[in-house]
Amino acid sequence: MGKRICVLTRGYGRENPKTQVLVSDEAQLLAREREAGDEAFLLGKNLLGVAAVIANPNRVAAGKWAIENWQTEVFVLDDGFQHLRLARDLDIVTIDATNPWGGGSLLPVGRLREPRAGLSRADCVVLTRMDQVDDPGAVRTEVERLVNAAPIFSSRMVTAAIQRLDGESVDNKSLRRERLAAFCGVGNPASFFSHLRREGCAIVSTQAFADHHQYTQSELGVLIDKAMRHGAEALITTAKDAVKLAALNLQLPCYVIDIQISIDDDDRLAGIIRNACQNREQ
Repeated sequence: MGKRICVLTRGYGRENPKTQVLVSDEAQLLAREREAGDEAFLLGKNLLGVAAVIANPNRVAAGKWAIENWQTEVFVLDDGFQHLRLARDLDIVTIDATNPWGGGSLLPVGRLREPRAGLSRADCVVLTRMDQVDDPGAVRTEVERLVNAAPIFSSRMVTAAIQRLDGESVDNKSLRRERLAAFCGVGNPASFFSHLRREGCAIVSTQAFADHHQYTQSELGVLIDKAMRHGAEALITTAKDAVKLAALNLQLPCYVIDIQISIDDDDRLAGIIRNACQNREQ
């Protein structure tokens, strides 16, 4: 639509979490992974030519800065449903179908940030990883009860690309010929390992770290020893983890799988977003 877009994110896992970091100005990356945080850095990298990215826990201040300095017209909040200080025109809530209610309790006992009744504020919902649950209809029915007739979209995770750590592309067939040790530091590691197996990968060992984990050389040494004991010929990890491995020494080849979301009826969702932008102009 020709809009100047800026993504506002907290930037989890970065060195100075209370400061504002300009991750990208749309044209180029302006921060390293440790300065930006792993997810913010990936957003900046993947959205070059599309959107600027700012990491700041105070997203109201970040938004005002972007308007004054970049003349931003549209903001996208990464993980902003509870950031109520910032007025919004459209709330899109994503719910992981493999663990929709985070144990059923609020933080710190469970993973919910507010009671489920808060979903009544959602303008639409995207159910993720619907291909990984035995009864997707049950998940959808429970969400329908909470969202007051808001549109609900189903989605699944698909492999977008596979590369070596140095960026060289790899095809699925060659990857399936090797025994792999999988590791990651993401919010749902079981989903990542399940995705690899569904892709036909021969996974001989797995290792999960905390979300946003910063790897050390000694940890990778232990990881590789375990992998080799299980007969692994190579490692495989996520794109989010790969940005933290460049300066470290790996004794085994390492593959990086880029997993992206595929949303059913995505044209309809795009229409909802376009309408929100147009209504704002009126």
